[in-house]
This record gives sequence, structure tokens and C-alpha cells, in this order.
Amino acid sequence: MSFFNKLFGKKEKETLDQGLQKTKEGFFSKITRAIAGKSSIDDEVLDNLEEALVSADVGIDTTVQIIERIEKRVKQDKYLGTADLNRILREEIQEVLVDADDQSYKNFDIPADKKPYVILVVGVNGVGKTTTIGKLAYNYKKAGYDVLLGAADTFRAAAVDQLTIWSERTGVPIVKQAMGSDPSAVAYDTVQSAVARGTDVVIIDTAGRLHNKAHLMEELSKIRRVITKVLPDAPHEVMLVLDGSTGQNALEQAKHFTAATDVNALTITKLDGTAKGGVVLAIANQFKIPVKFIGVGEKMEDLLIFDKQEFVDSLFKLD
Repeated sequence: MSFFNKLFGKKEKETLDQGLQKTKEGFFSKITRAIAGKSSIDDEVLDNLEEALVSADVGIDTTVQIIERIEKRVKQDKYLGTADLNRILREEIQEVLVDADDQSYKNFDIPADKKPYVILVVGVNGVGKTTTIGKLAYNYKKAGYDVLLGAADTFRAAAVDQLTIWSERTGVPIVKQAMGSDPSAVAYDTVQSAVARGTDVVIIDTAGRLHNKAHLMEELSKIRRVITKVLPDAPHEVMLVLDGSTGQNALEQAKHFTAATDVNALTITKLDGTAKGGVVLAIANQFKIPVKFIGVGEKMEDLLIFDKQEFVDSLFKLD
């Protein structure tokens, strides 16, 4: 058994199942209605299925892609009936989810040749960004790494205060400055301090404003530039945190941030409180960016590694 399988054990699987309960209930009720009274997968079933997927926040583009692939399979295998639909749908949903090239994150591991491993965390205010950073710090520390936090969201006193609380809760040091300080200066000091300390993982918070897209791009670009003065290949990861409960609005946020900086990882939060978990499929497929973690609760342990097979298994698990 791999370390990942040990890490994603019975407790984690139960947490995932519970966290996706609302999504699953809404998703399956729509699918059930789509095929009610039908014995074969005909045009009407496909139309109903398309409507069910769109209303489950899977998104129009991703839905069309899934439906077209199902249509192709139905034409190839004439014997397929509605009893096969769950299996086919399960396979096609798994197909649209993107895998990361480097799978080390599934052990909360970091590449051996990147130390410190610098993670820049972006996202609008209120999506659970600071909480996600705290959970990441907890898990990387639990995996045996020295972690340092950087409070570069200097425009909100609450952001620095919240990150400080997480720093104390997890026993992870933090670099911070006074409110209103230059965010890039905080990022620079954080990475410089990490190099001096021999820290393994650096996680830097950033401001979550979208009202001025040009300013957002300028600020994130400046942060990246100053970090490279200390570590030329950093940041190694730009993680966008999105609130799954906002459905299609999360897609709009993803558009802004992927335009502003080179996002290469996603965390989707608050999936335990929403029936809109289908947005995970839309975001991953549309932007071709891997979802690495999902949030299904407020506790430190409630940040789960995203594995597309486990996710789809939970989504289709009938209690």
C-alpha cells in the first residue's frame, strides 16, 4: 500500500463522502429525473441529462463535452441502456478532471530540488483563503516539514490577524509587517528569512481584491518579481482558492486570476455546505488546472487531497 493510500484512509474517505453529501443528493435527484421511465439512452434522455448537469453547476462547456462523449459511446455501443448511464457518466466525469504532472502533493510532499518550496496563495476575500493556508501549514508540518507563513495581505488588518491565529494554532512561524505595508516587501522578507532558516515550505498570503483588475495584476507581478530576486525559480506554485458554494461565480473569479498570474494549482473550499460541487468539474476542465485540495469543513483536518477517482467515487456512492 502506498503512503498516499494510507493517508487517504477510511477516516478521510468518510469525511469526503460527508462533505459531498449535499452535492450528491442534488446531483442524483436531477439525474434520476432525467432518465425516469426510460429504457434506452435516446435524445430525450441526453437532453434531460444535459439540463441536469448544467443545473448542477457543471457548466455549459463541460456539460456539452460530456454529452458529446456519451453520444459517441451510445452510437458505438448500440446495446447501452439507462442502466449503463451511471457507469458511463462516472467514467466521462473522471475523464474531464485534470491530473497534476507532479503527484507528490498527494503525500503533502515537496520536490527534493526545490527548497524552500514557495507557494503563493491567491483568491478573493471570503473564499476561505486564510483558513486554507492554515490547513496547508498544518498538513505540511504534520508531514515533517519546517513551514513559514508570509502575511502579504497587508490591506486588511483582519487578514494578518487571522493568519497570525493560524500561525499560533499550528505552531508555524510567520513573517508580517504593519497594515498598509508593501505586500511585495513582506513576500521578499518571508522568502529571504526562509532561505536563512533553511525552511522547507513557504506559504504566502496575498490580497484578494478584484475591483481593480489592473492593480491586481500589477501587485501579483511585483510580488513574483521580488521573490525571484531571492529564488530565481520561485514561486513554485501559485494556488488559487475558490469557494465552491458560489457556483458559476467561482468560474468568473478563476478567469480574473488566471489572467492576472500564472495559476498552476486550485483549492476548492466549502464543498460541505453546498449542492454546487459540480463546479469543480467546470473549473478544472475549463482552465486545465489541477485541483489539488478541497475544503469540506473548518477543522485543520478538513483540507483533503483531491484525487479524481476518489472524488467521483464519492459523488456516485449510493448510501
